[in-house]
Amino acid sequence: MLAVSDPCVHGAPVSEPDGPLSPGLYIVATPIGNLGDITIRAAETLERCDGIACEDTRVTQKLIRHLGISKPLWRYDDHSAPNDRARLVESMKNRAVALVSDAGMPLVSDPGFRLVNDARAAGVPVTVLPGANAPLAALALSGLPNDRFLFAGFLPPKDKARREVLEELGTVRTTLIFFETAPRLTKSLAAIAKVLPGREVSVAREITKLYEECRTGSADDLLAHYEAHPAKGEIVLLVGPPADTQSSAEDAEQMLCDLLESEKPSQAAAQVAKATGLDRKTLYARAMELKKQ
Repeated sequence: MLAVSDPCVHGAPVSEPDGPLSPGLYIVATPIGNLGDITIRAAETLERCDGIACEDTRVTQKLIRHLGISKPLWRYDDHSAPNDRARLVESMKNRAVALVSDAGMPLVSDPGFRLVNDARAAGVPVTVLPGANAPLAALALSGLPNDRFLFAGFLPPKDKARREVLEELGTVRTTLIFFETAPRLTKSLAAIAKVLPGREVSVAREITKLYEECRTGSADDLLAHYEAHPAKGEIVLLVGPPADTQSSAEDAEQMLCDLLESEKPSQAAAQVAKATGLDRKTLYARAMELKKQ
């Protein structure tokens, strides 16, 4: 067990219940759409802190205005220079600084981890205030298996890189969770249909907002829907795990037949193996037989 004096251990800032916050870094989750999802503890911390580090001051200003709070806002994002981060960490030694993202939990697909690492290295107390989280909310909405899941951020925007990521993660027997933009949704669904055929897919968008929607089905079906009805808003894209290894030979053979119309036997076998969990060599042998027919 690590001793309390171990440099890898950092306790949370200690504050009086009604007094000012103790100096340190406070990682604060914010709503992902519905402002009513702010937690009581988060609102109190934002009210009592000395300043707020945020991705976009305009977005955070709307939140604190909703809460009736006025605080100094310091921009901290991917473009912040190392010396900006150093000054922010230095200020935490005698001020309470809240770190927020534009929506949801900081450090999930944002640059906050560098600030946290530097704060810990400088001996600054760090604590976290959990709250709304888009990937977990989407997983709950989707109905896909949730005993194991992998969040992988945004899929690459370029076709080749997107396909390579899907091929790599397709071997993991778990539900995959991605962020996606509305303009790229159909391209990603088309890639999933090709690389991971047979998987159950969910598109969750505008979570907690007025037009919240979650559609689940095959990638092909969802692709057809969103080609006819272009998506808007914030999107979480989920891909279910491979089917159970007991998938029927009939299903696998049909998938092979469909893929062989556009793919080589080796590629078709690889994709069906990822989708079903069946043996790749056996599928390749069958693909070669079907190709000759």
